[in-house]
Amino acid sequence: MAVRKRPAAVLSGQAQAAERPEPEAKKTRFAKRTSRGTITKPTYGSLDEYKQTSILGQGTYGVVFEGRHKATGETVAIKFLLPPDDDDDDDTKEPAPPVDPRELLQEARFLEACVGNPHVVGFRCLVRDPANGELGLVMEHVGRQSLLDFLHERRSPLPEATVRAFMRQLLTGAKGMHDRGVIHRDIKPGNILIAQHDGGEQDQDQEAVVLKICDFGLALSASQWPPHNQVGTMLYRAPEMLMGKLDYDAVADTWSLGCVMAELVAGEILLRREVESCPRGQYFEDVAYLRSIFRLLGMPDDATWPGFSSLPLANVMTQLQLEKHGRLRELFPPEMLSNEGFEVLNGLLTCNPDERLTAEAALELPWFASSSSAAANV
Repeated sequence: MAVRKRPAAVLSGQAQAAERPEPEAKKTRFAKRTSRGTITKPTYGSLDEYKQTSILGQGTYGVVFEGRHKATGETVAIKFLLPPDDDDDDDTKEPAPPVDPRELLQEARFLEACVGNPHVVGFRCLVRDPANGELGLVMEHVGRQSLLDFLHERRSPLPEATVRAFMRQLLTGAKGMHDRGVIHRDIKPGNILIAQHDGGEQDQDQEAVVLKICDFGLALSASQWPPHNQVGTMLYRAPEMLMGKLDYDAVADTWSLGCVMAELVAGEILLRREVESCPRGQYFEDVAYLRSIFRLLGMPDDATWPGFSSLPLANVMTQLQLEKHGRLRELFPPEMLSNEGFEVLNGLLTCNPDERLTAEAALELPWFASSSSAAANV
């Protein structure tokens, strides 16, 4: 399936797997696990109010500048969309779709809906360049490092106390989004920024940090009626999306957070080795990843996931004859993750979306009662 690439919102120009958001919805749904929220038109300003100082990052479809508000001196990040690159001489490639400025407007609406959430990058305003009318998205300047950068530099598992502190922040951020009727659909380490909590000259290993979710370019309003496209980054995509379920909801985000948690605990992307070891060409990418998920968690059926057999890929997956017994605990034994921590991980990585933990339910589990600190030491 064709995907588009876009950079993380305030970050380093890393490409993000993407597709065009669906059009605006007219009906509401998912009241069970996602608030309808109120998503209004975003605030506008003028680009003349800001001085652009440097480029934070650039990708195929966007560029992010560091800027400074002339009146207040606040440092911000300003995101602009870029037209597709037409310099490629390969005539066999499908041309990239043109950039639609409404995509930036929609992203701004979702960010503004999350204003006040301490674990979502802050929205400032939309600006219009008086010279050409181009729109820019002005956001809180968090920093240049993402959780992906940090994990690549560290190259080892995090202590469980740090994993707990990180997951408390991310689940709190997700709960706030979902309460406002926003489903992110592309949560992963590359779309999580690390903000320094205290600053100063301390060694980073001793410095408290705050995590913030960014890049709402693929976000979905809970008021939007299905069908919903299959979007996001494959190794963090929920199984109901992969199976072709068209009316998925906010727990698609909590699956992604389960994948992030597994990565924090193990020090590597969940199931990447197994997916990469799958014989090339034997399966389509989505089937290969589903195969890896079900080999780890057990093959679902209508008893464990009511309605499973009616999903578009059910026949394909059933023919693989995978074991129904899961082995997640074998991959994350007690010496790696406590029973209380595993309860959270297992609840987030549940194939049946109706049985999967919501962000709110996860935060109520005993594991998070062990510490109430809002910041984490890295």
